[in-house]
Amino acid sequence: MRSIWNGSISFGLVTIPVKTYSATDRTSSVSFVRIHEKDGAPVQYRKICELDGNEVPNEEVGKGYQPPGDDTIVPITDDDLSQLPMPTAKTLSILSFVDPTEIDPLQMDKSYYLAPNGASAAKPYTLLREALEHHRKVAIGKVAMRGRESLAMLRAHDGALVMHQLLWPDQIRPATEVVPDDVEIRENEMTLAETLMDSLGELDPAELHDDYREAVEELVAAKLEGTEPVAPAPAASGAQVIDLTAALEKSVRAARGGDTGAESESASVTPLRGRKAAKKSAAGSGTAKKSGTGQQATARKTGAATKRAPAKKTAETKTAAKTAAKKSAAAPKTAGGRTKAASAAAQSTSSRGTAAATSGKSQKSTAKKTAAKKTTTKKTGKRSSA
Repeated sequence: MRSIWNGSISFGLVTIPVKTYSATDRTSSVSFVRIHEKDGAPVQYRKICELDGNEVPNEEVGKGYQPPGDDTIVPITDDDLSQLPMPTAKTLSILSFVDPTEIDPLQMDKSYYLAPNGASAAKPYTLLREALEHHRKVAIGKVAMRGRESLAMLRAHDGALVMHQLLWPDQIRPATEVVPDDVEIRENEMTLAETLMDSLGELDPAELHDDYREAVEELVAAKLEGTEPVAPAPAASGAQVIDLTAALEKSVRAARGGDTGAESESASVTPLRGRKAAKKSAAGSGTAKKSGTGQQATARKTGAATKRAPAKKTAETKTAAKTAAKKSAAAPKTAGGRTKAASAAAQSTSSRGTAAATSGKSQKSTAKKTAAKKTTTKKTGKRSSA
């Protein structure tokens, strides 16, 4: 690696000369060059002066500062910057030691490895590293690199000191515009979310790789060989899950390697686990209620019929209703069995009630005819005596 900045760490009265190396490598990421689509030639970037329209060579390109809200540009030279009082130009000045949790990850910018610069710097370098590890603290300071001053954080990592450039607090935008309104979270939803987090397990850094970069490399290789690139199969889109709890349950089963269910893939709404059983139970109780209502209605009809029938017929009808009720209670407990039993009891009771009503009507009619004959006989006897 090539050192990009040489300076020192100021730790109280202790000075540690260090060399700075970039801790990250972004050259492996996918990058494209601009080309002329007509002939495929690269398109160059040229520096054009806006005043005369001529191209400006690199040796004539300088620096300027434009105040906010002003069109005026003030030229700034390297000599002007070198005369500014900047004690952190070549020194990382440590201000305090804080707990790592006090640093907001949003402030993290670029990362650098620091190495001791010379044999005399090895011991204070090691001392600072061991102190940070033992005390479980990170160092916060200020450093000026590449023409600007920034906050910096020092921490121990894999036997080395790592410096993270930090953004200033006023460079972090507030999150007030993206925070949603008050949302109620149920306890079972929180439990499922935590279960899903535990089910995903630990992350293996060796399994992490850039899928997009690999796909681009395969595409380029296919074009160089003159073959058509193989289009990947479209990913199967999952069902539109509206129920958050159902989505969490499905995710937990998938994380644990369980079957998520083929039926739920085609459904627009995934029901909660246990709701089906609850619905079946509710349906069964509803059927039972309907059966009970039918039996009560049948009993009422039977009672109405028995009021018109004689006492002996009424007793027989009550006995028949009790027998039908016992048969209905002894029937299977399924919804279909209850409905059949109730229907049979209703038909039996209805037929017997109808028979009793018919018998009662015929007896009343006979009694009326007999009374009429007696009245006629009395009248005839009176006329004879007269």
